[in-house]
Amino acid sequence: MPAITFTNILPDPNNSIGDAGQSGGSAGPGYSAVRLASEHEIMNTRTNSGRLVSRETSGHKWTIDISYNPMTREEFEPIYTFLLQKRGSLSPFFVSLPQYKKPRDTAFALFVASNNFQPVFDGIAGSTNLMIKKTGYVRATHGTPKPGDIITITDTSDSNHKKAYQITRVETESNYLVGTTPPEDDNGELRIWFTPSLQRNVESTTSVINFNNPLFRVILKNDVQEYTLDSSNLYSFSLKLEEAQA
Repeated sequence: MPAITFTNILPDPNNSIGDAGQSGGSAGPGYSAVRLASEHEIMNTRTNSGRLVSRETSGHKWTIDISYNPMTREEFEPIYTFLLQKRGSLSPFFVSLPQYKKPRDTAFALFVASNNFQPVFDGIAGSTNLMIKKTGYVRATHGTPKPGDIITITDTSDSNHKKAYQITRVETESNYLVGTTPPEDDNGELRIWFTPSLQRNVESTTSVINFNNPLFRVILKNDVQEYTLDSSNLYSFSLKLEEAQA
């Protein structure tokens, strides 16, 4: 029998799990509701003259609440045992949210399914935008990312960069910030703005911008996981998660 690798993605209809813990096997159940919150801790103070002074007091994190419809035991056990293996908030794992699995623009989603954008220049931790490019990308044909899309960054020089970012603006050659160098269509360039700011430096030569199926790295917020079983033998269950960075 072949050796397997344990999946570290919460089972859902697009991410299945087998009895040995591997990818493949039983598809996890879908979500009945998802709540996503962006948490910036900001301290605001005012001087005697009324001037406002604001500053961030800690790093950003996403929090995610997931609810399920009542489940049969066959549907329930793959997710519950996956979570028990994590021993509460001890071990991080990944979760895919269906609303962010693909970019909003259908043509762009099709293009990035088999093409990887990379930064044009190194990204500096703390910055909120990146110029990106892909040879062969044609904006008129392949569309663009849209505000609201989620991205992650794969950087072989820093494997701990697991932060998820949400795009807030997209600049093109025809619409770009005054006083800046515009992206060049002929070079397959775009400038994306996002929140929060970059958690880590990004190497332009080794990094890939993941638009397709971005994953949130999370832990359970509660170390006690419980369910309810009703008289119809259906299981009720929900999750509270928070982003966890390496």
